Amino acid sequence: MTELDPEELIQRLGLRPHPEGGHYRETYRASFEVPAHGGMRAASTAIYFLLRAGEYSAFHRVHSDEVWHHYSGASLELHTLSEGIHQKVRLGPRETPQWVVRAGVWQAARAGDGAVLCGCTVAPGFDFADFEMAEREGLRAAFPAHSDVVEALTRL
Repeated sequence: MTELDPEELIQRLGLRPHPEGGHYRETYRASFEVPAHGGMRAASTAIYFLLRAGEYSAFHRVHSDEVWHHYSGASLELHTLSEGIHQKVRLGPRETPQWVVRAGVWQAARAGDGAVLCGCTVAPGFDFADFEMAEREGLRAAFPAHSDVVEALTRL
């Protein structure tokens, strides 16, 4: 496992706080747009995404498919909730290096015992108008069998 200095990476990569948790910076936005989600969206976008040890990205969903890429550091737990099912995938140096979260699926991520640098590619491209943070009680009601993970990975 590669040890990362998260503070150095935040500065070097120009990362800023993300509303779901962690730090990010958009690195790519396609110059052409496609009709999507009731408007026009960039065909694709990409970001760097960093979580410090123990940090998490709270449950949220977007209207487009999102591909997670593990770049460096500790392993990342990626959690999804859909159709009553909780799935946990580990992204990391000795685990799965890439995973797709389908459009509309609730997702959350948690860093393990060290900082982790990932990337996320979204197509059609990400727009905050297509982003929804989960509310704990509503998600718990929708997924009562998984209230433990909902409690651990929500903020509202």
